[in-house]
Amino acid sequence: MSDDSNTPTSRARLRVRQVSLDTGRENVVVISRHSRALRADIFRGFSRVELQTGSKVLLATLLITDDDTLVGPDDVGLSEPAFQRFCEPLGASVTIGPSASPESLDAVRAKIQGQVLQSAEIEAIIGDVTHYRYSDMEIAAFLIGSASFMTSGELIALVKAMANAGTQLKWSNPIVVDKHCIGGIPGNRTSMIAVPIVAAHGLTIPKTSSRAITSPAGTADTMEVLARVDVNVDEMREIVAACRGCLVWGGHVNLSPADDILISVERPLSLDIREQMVASIMSKKVAAGATHLLIDLPVGPTAKVVSSAEAMRLRKLFEFVGDHFGITVEAIMTDGRQPIGRGIGPVFEVEDVMSVLANNATAPADLREKSLRLAAHLLEYDPQLRGGAGYARARELLESGAAMRQMQAIIDAQGPSNCRTDVGKLTFDVLAANDGTISEIDCLRLNRLARTAGAPIDKGAGIRIFGKIGDHVEKGQPLYRIHAYDRSELDLATSAAKANCGYTIGAEPPMIGEITP
Repeated sequence: MSDDSNTPTSRARLRVRQVSLDTGRENVVVISRHSRALRADIFRGFSRVELQTGSKVLLATLLITDDDTLVGPDDVGLSEPAFQRFCEPLGASVTIGPSASPESLDAVRAKIQGQVLQSAEIEAIIGDVTHYRYSDMEIAAFLIGSASFMTSGELIALVKAMANAGTQLKWSNPIVVDKHCIGGIPGNRTSMIAVPIVAAHGLTIPKTSSRAITSPAGTADTMEVLARVDVNVDEMREIVAACRGCLVWGGHVNLSPADDILISVERPLSLDIREQMVASIMSKKVAAGATHLLIDLPVGPTAKVVSSAEAMRLRKLFEFVGDHFGITVEAIMTDGRQPIGRGIGPVFEVEDVMSVLANNATAPADLREKSLRLAAHLLEYDPQLRGGAGYARARELLESGAAMRQMQAIIDAQGPSNCRTDVGKLTFDVLAANDGTISEIDCLRLNRLARTAGAPIDKGAGIRIFGKIGDHVEKGQPLYRIHAYDRSELDLATSAAKANCGYTIGAEPPMIGEITP
């Protein structure tokens, strides 16, 4: 090959090879420092390369290896995500060369400098994020720039761009209801009770849910204990046609695909951006075709929203976006001072959900009551139902067994799950350090402990709760039990619980009640 081929503008040909590197979302390719096709040093100053075959192009971050057993001199190694997205067979011949940064990064730089972005600029950013053209560092730059300020026009543009980047669901029904909780409260699995109640009544509720990113379970993780959640769009339509509702993973039907990417960078950085939260939720609901949406805003000292005033501002933001996109939005504040139910982690949360649906006398009363109240709000979107009659109708559907039958129909329609669902046999009991009344429970701490124990990857890992706020306990009495499959994970969770168990035991019981708007 002539010297001209080793200039940064040339395109050398290499053979595709898959390397066992899980690089998360990022596309990463590896070449040998001894490559015969091109000199590795020509890429100095270029962090990104472009692979091409025919009309297919993949942008990726470049790594260089000295180990020719990993990637040979005539090969280009693709990490697992890059190999799946490029979708070329092993040994295929591809061209590789330096690639310029996406043009939309100019808009990110402008945002960091305090400028207001136009709709086309935001659309370009989301398009590049969705097509994995941004590194995590570049995504973080966009998030941090947006955290400084975001205008109402930018928020609307962001919701629209995120919704348009993926699947757009349309339904023939004039009323399509949905609900969403902003998260942060352990065990708050009300959707799995409200959806079958609402569907049993006859309203359409195609519920798409997220998997956990930093929590011990998302609704999709918990539903997966009972049924398959990774259905495609056509299957989802069939399920909703048959059952009037579903509980599936939104990521598999490609609703607002940029959202999971943005969140996965945002959470580890502890970026809590109100506008980004609203854009995340509303883009998925716009894409899902909802006409009426109920937002659950838990308020508590260790919840995502810590005050009623903050919740009110968030509620107005949701309503503003809903009005723009023609969605009726109702946001209600609920008690977020402690976990809901008795379990944290997929298997334990399923036990709580099914005991409520089965009307067991021992079912957690707080989960039952909150689910009924949320279902009541959803039912009252039905114009045939008299105002104020939603709660009585929801309780009737639950107590008659109609909700359980509807849930079983949804489970059967979605099909069986293949995940492991036994409870982790390795346990550790966290005991009360003194006599008194439980006055505070740190929701964030319990979430982290359950995740450290292995949830949600291990469905039967997590926490079984014995004590709630207001309960009197004696020294040495179990507050909760940690379950795990793996000894090392149990040891880590145990050490963390000994350092800070997340419970405060005082002398007087606090006043507990539902927070209302």
